[in-house]
Amino acid sequence: MAGRSQPPYRPRPNFSSSSSRSFHPSQPSRNIPFQPTKSVNHSTPNNTQIQNNASDKKTSSSNWDKAIDGDIDDIQNLVGTCPFMCPVKEREKRERLRDLAVFERLYGNPRESSPSLAVKKFCRTISVKTLQDSDVRPLSVLEDTLNYLCNLLDSTEHPFEVVHDFIFDRTRSIRQDLSMQNISCSRVVSMYERMVKFHIISQHKLRRCSSSNISSLSYLNMEQLTKALTTLFNLYEANRTTASIFENEAELFSYYVLLHLESKTQGTGETLSLWFRRVPSHIMKSTEMSFARKILRYFKLGFYKKFIDTTASKASYLQYCIIEPSINEVRALAISCVNYGGYKPQPFPLATLSKFLMMKEWDVESFCRDIGLQTSDDEEGNSCLPTKQTTLIHPKGGLHKYYPLESERFERFSVEL
Repeated sequence: MAGRSQPPYRPRPNFSSSSSRSFHPSQPSRNIPFQPTKSVNHSTPNNTQIQNNASDKKTSSSNWDKAIDGDIDDIQNLVGTCPFMCPVKEREKRERLRDLAVFERLYGNPRESSPSLAVKKFCRTISVKTLQDSDVRPLSVLEDTLNYLCNLLDSTEHPFEVVHDFIFDRTRSIRQDLSMQNISCSRVVSMYERMVKFHIISQHKLRRCSSSNISSLSYLNMEQLTKALTTLFNLYEANRTTASIFENEAELFSYYVLLHLESKTQGTGETLSLWFRRVPSHIMKSTEMSFARKILRYFKLGFYKKFIDTTASKASYLQYCIIEPSINEVRALAISCVNYGGYKPQPFPLATLSKFLMMKEWDVESFCRDIGLQTSDDEEGNSCLPTKQTTLIHPKGGLHKYYPLESERFERFSVEL
């Protein structure tokens, strides 16, 4: 190792107090044993009951309410009555202005839509004086609207960035309608869980798009993922009773921890160590949180083999979607260690590298070129990595090409929103 020209490249995790950020869920008033059960109350409340429930939880809901764009603090006791995915007035206005997304056009006509196609757009500013109950959708309609949007996620008729842009805007509108009505029941928790999953899957798919505006779309998507998680954590606390806990809660909390693998994580100012103190004990002891904390620790310490092996064997599909960008950094660290620590007269076989990096051999060769290293063939024609190269680089802005983990386990994954 002596005499090397530069130290091996190491990933730069986000752990400083200035950049490692957290949300502010309410301080838990009690710790509840974790059980995979949903609310024991299986009856479906009507709109009035939902509004009453929201009023009973005014203190809790007011916290998560502020996390949503376009809050309207002056509205009181608003209960939406719009029976469609898009209010009639808005649909007619957008038909006149030709302001219809491709998914909303009836037979492709930019001037015509229908109640089964048009979906209410997100509006950054809303006049309280002109707002009517008929402009806002009740919970049941919002649930149906979210179901409709989630079914579009796998659409192949249009480029994914077009699909993402439509669902992205319309889910913000759903959150806005929920906020205006101050609804915070368990059904809303399920909706927010689905919207968080949408943003995670979207981020995963956007990485594979090549449009010029992908960087902007990704940034805005991460911003809304942060806001949705902020709201969801407070909704969990607002609905925490001895008779009702949520089976996906630990998984959703683990997403936030894993988001700290990225240096660009958008948070609200609290260090991760302080945030852990606010997390209920049954969540901290869960398998999902244990996995997330291990992955974060392996990344910080540069334990590349443990990081890759644990991800391949333990990660859920959505956890993998969050981890994926960091896998490239860990692989770069592994190759850096091989390059600087190897014996120069003995090039390192790419076949061996491909096994513990969990990549195809030709992908390893391409990856080496991405970080400035050259490969060669030995006397028997096997591809190798000559060591002690001084050309290793870390591309500015990170590595933009993603090489998936070669794992049969991930190939079997499928996720329904």
